Amino acid sequence: MDHQPKFFENLSGAGKAIAVLTSGGDAQGMNAAVRAVVRMGIYVNAKVYFIYEGYQGMVDGGDNIVEVSWESVSSILQVGGTVIGSARCKSFRTREGRLQAAFNLLQRGITNLCVIGGDGSLTGANLFREEWNGLLEELAQKGKIDAEAVKKYAYLNIVGMVGSIDNDFCGTDMTIGTDSALHRIIEVVDAIMTTAQSHQRTFVLEVMGRHCGYLALVSALACGADWVFIPEYPPEEGWEDSMCVKLSENRARKKRLNIIIVAEGAIDCHNKPITSEKVKDLVVQRLGFDTRVTILGHVQRGGTPSAFDRILASRMGVEAVLALLEATPDTPACVVSLSGNQAVRLPLMECVQMTQEVQKAMDEGRFLEAVRLRGRSFENNLNTYKLLSHKKPDAELPKTNFNVAVLNVGAPAAGMNAAVRAAVRVGMTEGHKIFAVIDGFEGFARGKIKEISWGDVGGWTGQGGSILGTKRTLPAKYLEKIADQMRTNNINALMVIGGFEAYLGLLELSAAREKYDEFCVPMVMVPATVSNNVPGSDFSIGADTALNTITDTCDRIKQSASGTKRRVFIIETMGGYCGYLANMGALAAGADAAYIFEEQFDIRELQANVEHLTEKMKTSIQRGLVLRNENCNENYTTDFIYQLYSEEGKGVFDCRKNVLGHMQQGGAPSPFDRNFGTKISAKAMQWISKKLKETYRKEGGKVFANTDDSVCLLGMRRRNLVFQPVAELKSETDFVHRIPKEQWWLKLRPLMKILAKYKTSYDVSDSGQLEHVAMLPKEAETGAI
Repeated sequence: MDHQPKFFENLSGAGKAIAVLTSGGDAQGMNAAVRAVVRMGIYVNAKVYFIYEGYQGMVDGGDNIVEVSWESVSSILQVGGTVIGSARCKSFRTREGRLQAAFNLLQRGITNLCVIGGDGSLTGANLFREEWNGLLEELAQKGKIDAEAVKKYAYLNIVGMVGSIDNDFCGTDMTIGTDSALHRIIEVVDAIMTTAQSHQRTFVLEVMGRHCGYLALVSALACGADWVFIPEYPPEEGWEDSMCVKLSENRARKKRLNIIIVAEGAIDCHNKPITSEKVKDLVVQRLGFDTRVTILGHVQRGGTPSAFDRILASRMGVEAVLALLEATPDTPACVVSLSGNQAVRLPLMECVQMTQEVQKAMDEGRFLEAVRLRGRSFENNLNTYKLLSHKKPDAELPKTNFNVAVLNVGAPAAGMNAAVRAAVRVGMTEGHKIFAVIDGFEGFARGKIKEISWGDVGGWTGQGGSILGTKRTLPAKYLEKIADQMRTNNINALMVIGGFEAYLGLLELSAAREKYDEFCVPMVMVPATVSNNVPGSDFSIGADTALNTITDTCDRIKQSASGTKRRVFIIETMGGYCGYLANMGALAAGADAAYIFEEQFDIRELQANVEHLTEKMKTSIQRGLVLRNENCNENYTTDFIYQLYSEEGKGVFDCRKNVLGHMQQGGAPSPFDRNFGTKISAKAMQWISKKLKETYRKEGGKVFANTDDSVCLLGMRRRNLVFQPVAELKSETDFVHRIPKEQWWLKLRPLMKILAKYKTSYDVSDSGQLEHVAMLPKEAETGAI
């Protein structure tokens, strides 16, 4: 980074009062946001207040507006919903109500509001801010406040965070609660699939999303549903026939179940509602299939927040406090949101207007416009779903005569199978023959390779591990045999889905091009490893699932100690030398410390951590959590740290240790990993098609690619998916420790420390610029999904 880092130490909140409220429908992760606002506020020496029961509490005042301390938000990170309550409030919609609310805030000197809610709540907050001066003058006229107060509290700052499971707010990739709602939906779909398969049933699932089809669309993509109905993209005239044809074709292909997903606000092209009952009746009447309806309802709002939502909300909460500290009378009310994996600030009303534009476009039947306004990420989801769910008749498919091989390399990672499925189906749509290689490079050398068809990968998205089989073996010792297999099967391109070994493997294959012409073909790597240690990508397939496993386990472990005396848990995570899982797991589980290789530590630091925990345990806090990456230090082992804490904590707390081990590689993939795997792999296959056309030589009748840019890694970088030649990534790699030299998540280290009550310095150079909605590159293919 070429600019000078800017630290927030110079931003003091002394003399400022910040109030936080949650309003509108609840969403998982709201508590994480509340916790972050409170702790960051106290950290910068501001007074922080809870406003209970949303705007209603602000109007009623009294005990509803309470100053809070550090401990007030202890142990709420893993709780769903909102602990400070939320309510719809009619009186705040009247000027009289807002006048009363202003008076209640002024009595406590509060002029900074952090509102967590949907677009209605945020619009209300903006109106309140615009009226603030008028309200103050009216209160002065009525003799409720003096002229001094009018001057002192002349302006109100407002920062919003969007908490809504629908993900219906324009300008932000993911709203707080969306990922958790997808977890609930996918858990239900996975469970339903097993029973549907037993009875050859059709299930119609209705998911939430009154005006927004995001949950329906993404869950359809994540479970490979046969059909999806969303309000933004109604089916064409005659959809009843085409849906029934599709369902019966799938049955004819020996598919034992059908899943149809309906958003609760689904409509046809004449703006008439399409209900789940209507869809069920249609299937029963036309096809006679045994069909059941499941309406998920409020299950989607419930349960514990996912790791993604906890981290998202914590980052946004801290960013919101920074935005309030930097606000001036001229700053418009802003929302803090996420674009790619970057926190951004956007003018609140621009986002609200754009969100309302979508609804307007749908009401007026401009559906393509509605999809476009939802943003690039939504559009990509829709296009990918259409590409993968409907197989065109063979006669309509192009024929390229190219053969593409797909293989998994390295340790298994959840989401690999979703990536293979997308590669196979997109490849076939592009007209190629796709070959599956069993057991990585080792299997390749042994000739374990077979053609794979559209139907073979049905139902793969939800399967954990690697169905093709995967090995860590590198290709160097099998080069000749692999070249033979590529010649025998006439392989014209390679797609490798895997971790650090896949990256090394591609480097070895491209180095062997001088000797073997067979390797002069386009090759692409899609990063898939729980460790998230591949250079060139901020995220890898599988890391999110592992992070959720760690977070869930930490929640359970902490709970195991409730009711006992004070206890500290030392937990060892995987990741090789990469501290991603330990660091992000610590942030998501609310840990007190995380020891990682990238940030060297010594005995003095261990000592300071123990003392810090001892001090904390003398308050009302009963449990401590310390995460340690498996390779963070060869001498300070998990046992050593456990013994040190046990000895030093005598009389204050006792210790337990847990090594999480291989459970971090197992389990069904999370919605994020299914989706990320599907979209990144589809994009990689499209790149292969493009490269095959570019490198095909008519005269020799074969593909010949020997430039660096024909061996690429497709990675997520900040806000975009980028193809990078593996040769260029060498300089960014620490090969000894198998990690990238620079890692974005290290910037979040101070965040974890601040939330655990450490004094630290936090580089805020990246935040603070107010962007405009139209400028946002919505290709933020996603830090969202």
